[in-house]
Amino acid sequence: MAKKKQEDPPKGAPAWMNTFSDLMNLLLCFFVLLFSMSTVDTDKLEAVVASLQNAISILPTGGTSIGEGEMISAGVRQLEFLDSYYNEMANSKAENTDEQTDGKLSAQEQYEQQQLAESEKMADEIQQELDNSQLSGKVDVDFNAEYVKLNLNGSILFASGKADLVKQAVPIVNKLGKILEKYNKNVIEIEGHTDNVPIRYSAKYENNEVLSVYRALAVTDQLRKNKNLNPKYIKFAGRGDYIPVADNSTAEGRAQNRRVEIKIYNSFNSNVKENN
Repeated sequence: MAKKKQEDPPKGAPAWMNTFSDLMNLLLCFFVLLFSMSTVDTDKLEAVVASLQNAISILPTGGTSIGEGEMISAGVRQLEFLDSYYNEMANSKAENTDEQTDGKLSAQEQYEQQQLAESEKMADEIQQELDNSQLSGKVDVDFNAEYVKLNLNGSILFASGKADLVKQAVPIVNKLGKILEKYNKNVIEIEGHTDNVPIRYSAKYENNEVLSVYRALAVTDQLRKNKNLNPKYIKFAGRGDYIPVADNSTAEGRAQNRRVEIKIYNSFNSNVKENN
């Protein structure tokens, strides 16, 4: 059966559009009538416009133009300057940020210099005392921003594979204790170090790490006999062969690695170490 041919829709706009157009015209006339009957307070209008400019303007402080002229009234005349304007503003902010960052870095650098200066002063004082005590040939002095380090070769302190101070080492440690009295409120750390040669079997020292702990403890105990040193600030640790300062493949290098280090922390870092 053939399908029935559908009728074409009526030409022109739908009938409802006429009603809608009439309604819009009536609303427009209504608002025009209201506006014609109202009075505009110019001062209030300008205040509102200024407030809106400050709130939504794309320029700083609500500005309406770049250089001379109004952006709105001038049409697109000033749009070509927007790119250069914002580039200039961005560069200015970047420079300010860099200056602030430089200021922070400078403050940090100044703080580090103060730490280093104090450590250097301590190192000079200790070196002078070592010279006066005839210990300068037995103790090496070094320093950094955290502490002053005294390096004692293990051969002048201990016999091979032992952790008891030899007889001639006791007066050396006692003299160091007298020198350290001046830094009674500074944290002092004693570290024992060995070479990487395994020690012979010992019921007391099963490996180099244990041996280094006992050697550090021996020096610590001797220093604590000085009643003018506060034992609260004296710490010790064994580092075994983990931090060599020379090549363990040579006899000279192994001799340098067998050592005890005494670290005297400056005032800036003593508080930190005391609480750790």
